[in-house]
Amino acid sequence: MTYYVGLDLAKYKHDCFVMDENGEVIQDSFSFNNDLIGFNTLLNVLNALDPNQEKRIGLEATGHYGSNLKIFLEKNGYSFMEINPLLISRFSKATTLRRTKTDKIDAKLIALYLMTVDYKVYPLKSYHLRNLKSLCRSRDSLVKERSLQLVKLTNVLDLIFPEFKPFFNKSLKSSTALYLLENYGVPSKMARLTKESYSKMASKLHKTISYAKFIELKQLAKNTVGSEDSILAFELNMYLDLFKELDSKINEIESLIIEEYKTMNSHIHTIPGIGIISAAGIYSEIGELSRFNTADQLVAFSGLDVSRYQSGESDVTGKMVKHGSSYLREYLMNVAETSLIHNPSLYECYLKKRNEGKAHRVALSHVAKKLVRIIFSLEKHNTDFDMTKMR
Repeated sequence: MTYYVGLDLAKYKHDCFVMDENGEVIQDSFSFNNDLIGFNTLLNVLNALDPNQEKRIGLEATGHYGSNLKIFLEKNGYSFMEINPLLISRFSKATTLRRTKTDKIDAKLIALYLMTVDYKVYPLKSYHLRNLKSLCRSRDSLVKERSLQLVKLTNVLDLIFPEFKPFFNKSLKSSTALYLLENYGVPSKMARLTKESYSKMASKLHKTISYAKFIELKQLAKNTVGSEDSILAFELNMYLDLFKELDSKINEIESLIIEEYKTMNSHIHTIPGIGIISAAGIYSEIGELSRFNTADQLVAFSGLDVSRYQSGESDVTGKMVKHGSSYLREYLMNVAETSLIHNPSLYECYLKKRNEGKAHRVALSHVAKKLVRIIFSLEKHNTDFDMTKMR
C-alpha cells in the first residue's frame, strides 16, 4: 500500500491531506501552524501511518514559505516531491468544472496529483546550496537597489551640476567621480580645487584623470548652469551615502558567494564568458541536476522554451513560455551576451538566427538555450568546458 500526502503551504499555516492508493481518506484535510508545534502535529500524523508502507509526500514550490518545513521533513527522515503550482492549477481545471478554491481543497488536489505522476523525490540539498541560493538572490536585490540609488543621485546631480556626469562619459561609477562627489560634492567647492587637491586625489586613487582634465572640470564647475542650495546638497550626500553602503554590502556578499561556490563541485565557471558570480547564481537556481533527465527538461525549467500550437495542418510556434525560474532565465540571458565574445560556436548560433530575421533578444535566447545544454553536459559528466568539443 502507498500513502499519498498532499501539503498546501502558506506563510503562517499549512494544510495536509492523506489518502491511500485506493482513494480512501486516511486523514481528512487539517491545518497546522508554521511553527514547531505545528510541525510536530504533522510529524505525529506521518508517524502514525503504517511504517512498512511507502509514503509519498507532495508540496508546491512556494519559495521560502516551505523552507523550514522541508528541512524539518528531511531531518525526520521523510522525502518529498516539489510540484510546480501551475501543474496543480491545470490538474484542478482538468478534473473539475467547479471554481471553488481553498487551502484544504488544494491539499487534497496535491495528493490526487501525486497518484497520477512518477514520484520524483526532491534531492536532499546541502545547507551550502540553500545558502548560496539565498546569497545570490540577496545580491540581486541589493544590485537593483544600488541602481535605483544611482538614478536618484543622478537626478539630483542634474540639478546641481548637470555637466558633471557627461564629463565622466555618463558614468558616476568611476573612482574619481565618486571621490570628487564624496569630498567636494557641489560645484562651488570643485571650482576652488587646487594643485594640492589634485595631488592628494592622485595619491589616494590607483588611477585618476589627467591634470589637464582636472583643470577642465574646474572650469565646468565655475560656469555650471546648475542650481546649488542646501537641500539639494543634502539629498546629494544622502543618495551618495546609500549608494556607497550598498556597494560595500554587495562586495561583502560577493565574497561570501565565491566562498560558498568553491565548496560546490560545479564546472559552470569554466565556460568562457561566465564569471564566478553568474556561475554561482546559475548553479544555485538549477539545484540538484539529478532532478532533470534531459537537457530539454532543464531548458523548460529555465523558462526558455517557446510555445507551440499544433492542430491538423496548423503548426505554430510562439513566444518564450517563461514558466520556469525567472532568476535562472535572467542569469542565462545576461551571460549569453558576454559568451558571444569568447565562443565562436555560440556567436555563429546567434548570427544564424539574426540572418533569419530574428530580433537581438530572440537570437540571444537561442544562445541561452545552447548554454543550458552545455551546462547540463558539463555537470552531468563532471567535467570542465573544452572549446575543442564545441560544434
